[in-house]
Amino acid sequence: MAHTPAEKDLIETAREYFRRVDEGRPDLADLFTDDAEIYFPKFGVAKGKAAFGDLATGLFTRIAGIKHHQESLHFVANGNDVVAEGFSSGKTLGGVSWAGGATPAGRFCNVFHFRDGKIDRVHIHLDPDYGGEDGDRFSWGRERAW
Repeated sequence: MAHTPAEKDLIETAREYFRRVDEGRPDLADLFTDDAEIYFPKFGVAKGKAAFGDLATGLFTRIAGIKHHQESLHFVANGNDVVAEGFSSGKTLGGVSWAGGATPAGRFCNVFHFRDGKIDRVHIHLDPDYGGEDGDRFSWGRERAW
């Protein structure tokens, strides 16, 4: 599928979002509108640039770091919407590592909506159980070799 030049620009902004998240850059907020909406599992929906900081603060009480693998990113764009699917890897504060494609955790899909070239909504879809600590509640995955 060929993307328009405008869609390619939005895809590059989404790609930059992942770079800035991985680097922990404070200028991540510059990619968002002031009233941006964010969704993350177990966090819920929140509005405003400060919401992303709240999400990151909570997330980093559980994980030591995260890396989104740029080479794994697959983008689909339609007008002002961009969907990005890919893999991440990292380590929990408890020392458990994950790697998308090799462990149950680490696969994600972000749905971005843009207004005037800035992200005004990002819904992040993934399993936030990076360390596999919730496995006892989901017995179908216990026998699988990851």
